Amino acid sequence: MPEMIEVIIDSIRVSLLNQQRIVILREIDAERYLAIWIGIYEAEHLTMALQDVAAARPLTYDLMMKIVEELNATISHVEVVALRDETFYGNIVLNLDGKTLNIDARPSDAMNLAARRRVPIYVSSEVMESAGIVPEEDEVPLDAADSIAVDDLDESDESERLSIFEDFLEQLDLDDSEDEDDQN
Repeated sequence: MPEMIEVIIDSIRVSLLNQQRIVILREIDAERYLAIWIGIYEAEHLTMALQDVAAARPLTYDLMMKIVEELNATISHVEVVALRDETFYGNIVLNLDGKTLNIDARPSDAMNLAARRRVPIYVSSEVMESAGIVPEEDEVPLDAADSIAVDDLDESDESERLSIFEDFLEQLDLDDSEDEDDQN
């Protein structure tokens, strides 16, 4: 079995170039990151799980969790085990009747289940070595050039942006523009 490195979900980002979603995993004991592109719906469901937001009706991941429970199985952890041809491969590791089962899964699906069950996420050291990113002190942050963090958009940022817009509107002199229209 390959050496595994525990990671946490650092953030979910939105690319400003194409609106794709990127999950940023951060190594627990180091400043090393792994970026995995995932689908929009998987990202939305993952965001909901991380923020403990319940859907009105069960989502696919809730159904999967119900099936695991009904089988008296538990999810031990999830893994990102390989990177081949720019595609990440994952596993959901289940314990069932004293047996350990490795279920092949997309990393986005595995992370969605991990977030719902609060179980560890691991990345193989081989994947982390080949695709991990260690930011340098002088470097621009991972996503500053082309994406924003979904979780960075909080109310204080919104009110700050609105106050800048309100200041701009207050500086407009609408009376001057009416005078110009009258002259034309």
